[in-house]
Amino acid sequence: MSGRKSQQPSDLTTPEDVQKGQQVYARIASGQCKDVTAELNHAYGRSSKKERG
Repeated sequence: MSGRKSQQPSDLTTPEDVQKGQQVYARIASGQCKDVTAELNHAYGRSSKKERG
């Protein structure tokens, strides 16, 4: 084992989550998004690796 906690897969197919993903994609496509990982983590309520420590 690598010492990592296992992550439960998320169901990102709900209408709300699809909409969130589309909004992030629109920001990426328009060039407004500077940090894709941070935007997706924020959209889906996940913490980044930096925050988890």
